[in-house]
Amino acid sequence: MTETNREPEAPGQTTETAEPAETTQPLLSVRDLVQEFVVREGGGTRAGIVQAVSSVSFDIMPGETLGIVGETGSGKSTLARAILQSPRPKSGSVVFRGSELTELRGRNLLAARQHMQFVFQDPFGSLDPKWTVRSIISEPLIAYSAGDRQARRKRVEELLDLVGLDPARYAKRHPRELSGGQAQRVAIARAVALEPDLLICDEAVSSLDVLIQAQVLNLFEKLRRELSLSYLFIAHDLALVKQVSDRVGVMYLGKFCEVGPGESVYKQPLHPYTRALLDSIPSTEPGAGRSTTTLRGEPPSPVSPPSGCRFRTRCPRAVDRCAEEVPQPRELLPGHLVACHFPLTEPAPATTAAAAAVSQ
Repeated sequence: MTETNREPEAPGQTTETAEPAETTQPLLSVRDLVQEFVVREGGGTRAGIVQAVSSVSFDIMPGETLGIVGETGSGKSTLARAILQSPRPKSGSVVFRGSELTELRGRNLLAARQHMQFVFQDPFGSLDPKWTVRSIISEPLIAYSAGDRQARRKRVEELLDLVGLDPARYAKRHPRELSGGQAQRVAIARAVALEPDLLICDEAVSSLDVLIQAQVLNLFEKLRRELSLSYLFIAHDLALVKQVSDRVGVMYLGKFCEVGPGESVYKQPLHPYTRALLDSIPSTEPGAGRSTTTLRGEPPSPVSPPSGCRFRTRCPRAVDRCAEEVPQPRELLPGHLVACHFPLTEPAPATTAAAAAVSQ
């Protein structure tokens, strides 16, 4: 979903003062990104194409956190890996720090990835169980020939201290000797070892308990301030994403249906799908009743997504137009875009075709 221009957010900046190009250009600019996978039957016969990501566009500015939320299978993780060119997207543009990643190969792509690191959902799955913590964090430093052995040893100690782990206690431990939160801190230390500009966090706290989640989220915020990091933060929990993000993008079946400032999306959702996600969050208010808003059916298969609006088969506001015409993103609030023919700021259609669509 293409973003509109935003006012500078750094204190003291004005639109009348000429700023250097690097302060006004996006750190990451994604345009019309498409990722598809061929599905084959047992005998190798082509059975269809999974449309995992379909024409997705967005920008991330320096120092900004963009949160992406959606149900399992909405394409969030596939989008993140397509940005890293692992695997390469089928089409579209990914410009990072001024370089078109889709055109880079070999050493040039490896050099670009130095400034874009990944934090995975399962810390134990991303850490080699045979290696010590020191070896794990040293791995990217060795791969990119960053300093000699003594310098790398000192850097590991600095990184452990940065993520809240005592080097004297943890440097020689193996992953099996760590708790989930400690293991994720080691993974984060490894991710920031090369001083990247962007961290892509794919469900980076979903495997942790609530208390540890809060600690790790605070660590992410600390690193953003101290290291001037930008984040692409992926999760299925809209409340959690809103807590850490400047802007939030809501994905459904490979497309963005809504993008806007975190507070705006949370307080005034424009898309029926976003409203349903918010209604699924249990209220912490004493005596507050549980919302009865539910989505009908299951998400359609990405092998054969619905025509028109992909959410129409589950939307209570759907009419015939929703099956015939793909909704284009519109900015209905400042910086807040929605791809819906009948957003929640407008009256509901007099008749709906949702029930008929589900039965087809």
